[in-house]
Amino acid sequence: MLELDRAREVARDMTENVERVIIGKPHAVELGIIALVCQGHVLIEDVPGVGKTMLARSIARSAGCEFKRIQFTPDLLPTDVTGVSIYNQKSGEFEFRAGPIIAQLVLADEINRATPKTQSALLEAMEERQVTVEGVTHPVPRPFMVMATQNPIEYEGTFPLPEAQLDRFLLMITLGYPSTEEELAIVENQILAHPIEALETVASSEQIIEMQEAAKRVYVDDLIKQYIVAITQSTRDHPDISLGSSPRGSLALFRGAQAMAMIRGRDYALPDDVKELAIPMIGHRIIVSAAARMRGTQARDVVSDLVDRIPVPGAQVGGWLRR
Repeated sequence: MLELDRAREVARDMTENVERVIIGKPHAVELGIIALVCQGHVLIEDVPGVGKTMLARSIARSAGCEFKRIQFTPDLLPTDVTGVSIYNQKSGEFEFRAGPIIAQLVLADEINRATPKTQSALLEAMEERQVTVEGVTHPVPRPFMVMATQNPIEYEGTFPLPEAQLDRFLLMITLGYPSTEEELAIVENQILAHPIEALETVASSEQIIEMQEAAKRVYVDDLIKQYIVAITQSTRDHPDISLGSSPRGSLALFRGAQAMAMIRGRDYALPDDVKELAIPMIGHRIIVSAAARMRGTQARDVVSDLVDRIPVPGAQVGGWLRR
């Protein structure tokens, strides 16, 4: 089993490797690596052309894991994702032909272009790490991670992800447009060839699994656990939120704080880790009320307000924060 120091080196090598392709977005790259360490799934949402698919491909290539890509379209069927049993005339038996979801790292490109029936084919694999076809259960390999992309501005021919699907994503990443200097660097890096073509593998699947296990040993104080639960529960009675976060939000913040601490060179989590991860890990799990949306309020605004208002562990003398 990898020690924390060695696990940190593996995570750092992967981060530096991905940043050779994804320029000027260190926080987005770090979030992608955190999701991999937490054994979670990532939803990358942003406008076309900012590097959503490239971020997913770079992480997959750096990890050295089996990679499959699913291009989601309106005519995609659930069996195109999970696989199908085919009758073999020679043997007289049905043989299972695995779909692309049975891989270690899966890119679900433009996931909201598929019908809800096809989208639901991912639910069992994302939560239970298995696929059931015609009554037979097939486990997915380890490590397993779904990286999905979607475009937030195109609505024709798309099917918004339901809450149950969104809740299964550990976090959501937005990239945004690059600065002038970053965009110039992107142009210069692709004069002869795309940098992903020369990207090398820096970690094996065994190292990824060991890194995931090592992160679980990062210490999280009881006060920070209470802080995490307080943030999640506050989303359930906020006047601007019609649907609050599920307990998966608390689990995501807990695991995310462990992973961020490990990546940043600590064997203990801090309240700042929780605060930094609150928007990407909680924002997509809540539904802003209609009245708040009419005022232009977004989910990230509400989560940011909650984080600002909830007392940080150790910040006050009395009350529930006192030992």
